[in-house]
Amino acid sequence: MNKEVYIDYAATTYLKKEVLDEMLPYLTEHFGNPSSAHSMSREGKKAIFDSKVKVAKAINASREEIFFTSGGSEADNWAIKGAAFKLRDKGNHIITSKIEHHAISNTCKYLEEQGFKVTYIPVDEEGIIKLDALEKAMNSKTIIVSVMFANNEVGSIQPIKQIGELCRKKGIIFHTDAIQAVGQVEVDVKDMNIDLLSLSAHKFYGPKGIGVLYIRKGINIHNLIHGGSQERAKRSGTENVAGIVGLGKAIELAVDNLKDESERLINLRDRLIKGLLKIKGSKLNGPLGNKRLPGNVNVSFKGVNGEALLIALDRKGIYASAGSACTAGSIEPSHVLQSMGISDEMNKSSIRFSLGAKTNECDIDYLIETIEKIVDDIRNITLEERLIK
Repeated sequence: MNKEVYIDYAATTYLKKEVLDEMLPYLTEHFGNPSSAHSMSREGKKAIFDSKVKVAKAINASREEIFFTSGGSEADNWAIKGAAFKLRDKGNHIITSKIEHHAISNTCKYLEEQGFKVTYIPVDEEGIIKLDALEKAMNSKTIIVSVMFANNEVGSIQPIKQIGELCRKKGIIFHTDAIQAVGQVEVDVKDMNIDLLSLSAHKFYGPKGIGVLYIRKGINIHNLIHGGSQERAKRSGTENVAGIVGLGKAIELAVDNLKDESERLINLRDRLIKGLLKIKGSKLNGPLGNKRLPGNVNVSFKGVNGEALLIALDRKGIYASAGSACTAGSIEPSHVLQSMGISDEMNKSSIRFSLGAKTNECDIDYLIETIEKIVDDIRNITLEERLIK
């Protein structure tokens, strides 16, 4: 009987019991609309207030700077579109990187259709943005820079503080998609000079369908959703109180346990990397050490089709991913690996393993042992097919 190993935490995490327990009363007992005037609604209002305090504390912000959204993609869209349309009179130039999540890159493509100019900054072979290229790209028309905190595919952590300092010096709004980073590494919006930041609860053991856009005090952006007075009239719609409560509890747990869990995941990550790189023809994609997310491992296996490898792993009870979960059905090579200069052959043979709260040493050893055999089997089948032809 196969052992079951979920190793796709970057795609999503499970809902922790403590989080669910905190949410349930707001689905069954305190279900009143927070915008109503009666006493039941006050429970929801207080819960929203308390969750904002928890999120603010986690990223060193103020409660008034926290705005709840339906998730990370909405937060990314709101940040980029909101800043672009608000500042259009000042300029029409946007800068981002070549390895952003599609919630950013496709939003930028849309804005190009609306007359904005977008510069896509290259990254090095480790997936780290080139700061000199970023500074060179800035001009008097640049209104916003958006660079992800940590990459969802290869785990590379960007020099966020230096990017923030550069933007602050130039008077340019700086947004970071921190969806993969929050709960895994320390995030401090003040120290890092971040103006706008996106996060999503389901990446750190909270519920799906709830996220946050941090908007630094003094930064004004257009609203994405117009309607009532919710979220200080910036993001209208009846609040998802249970989701908000879940996000608040989940981020509180994640930050409280950040140091210990990060160290644990780093040890497991490095154990997995060491084992996988013993397989002939394997290559680690992305950086080593503290420039990589604690739970991320992205490896290519020469001569092995990534899709075939995923299917074979699934049959053995190992649940991993080929790059970004949002494009898992795509047969196109990863734009992230392409930007890092990785060949199409190695690109299409890449697998992302992302570790989390339930990952242990037995899981890692089972994965290494299983994948080594699968890789050999696939290569032998491929060789036989070539000989037949």
